[in-house]
Amino acid sequence: MNLDWSYMIDQIPLYKKALILTIKLAFWGILLSTIIGLICSIIQYFKVKVLCNIVQGYIELSRNTPLLIQLFFLYYGLPKMGITIEAELCAIIGLAFLGGSYMTEALRAGIEAVPVTQIETGKAIGLSNSQLIRYILLPQAVTSSVPALGANCIFLLKETSIFSGIAILELTNTTKDLIGMFYKTNESLLMLVIGYLIILLPMSLLLSWLERRVRHAEFGY
Repeated sequence: MNLDWSYMIDQIPLYKKALILTIKLAFWGILLSTIIGLICSIIQYFKVKVLCNIVQGYIELSRNTPLLIQLFFLYYGLPKMGITIEAELCAIIGLAFLGGSYMTEALRAGIEAVPVTQIETGKAIGLSNSQLIRYILLPQAVTSSVPALGANCIFLLKETSIFSGIAILELTNTTKDLIGMFYKTNESLLMLVIGYLIILLPMSLLLSWLERRVRHAEFGY
């Protein structure tokens, strides 16, 4: 396979811009989804009336509808009701909406893994619910949820490729445009793969290292 290396070098600035945009959208989407997951998992654990049903409904809606459909609703549907949102903000909201449900389930499992005796001991010494969350539940829940949270982060980062559906020039959409203009399919796809590897490989290695550190800490190493 002969590659046009001069073409690939010429497109580096464009791919760099797309790479930065992809990382920015993924960062905010993952951050917001983690916050949503944290709030929802706590509501589920303490079985807050009414809110618990709302959270369960949100999880079912989020996990059983494709991200592309959610983005279409935000970007094309809301303007019909007089609500216009910029494409990048739609992407962040959509990613957070989808990711929040996955983060909720991961953190809920971590919270439920905390021994009941520790919760009862905390209550016995007079800790409030907020103190139980801060000093007992969250430190252990986050620790045991690291593998699931890491997998969710990688999943959400890869889901940014769906943003091409609302005309955001992230990595995938940039590649599609270049193929349409120059017909350099092999070169463009190779640069797309390299672009995702630049993001995903360091993240995967970092999460693997963090998971090992957390596992060792559990046994006091």
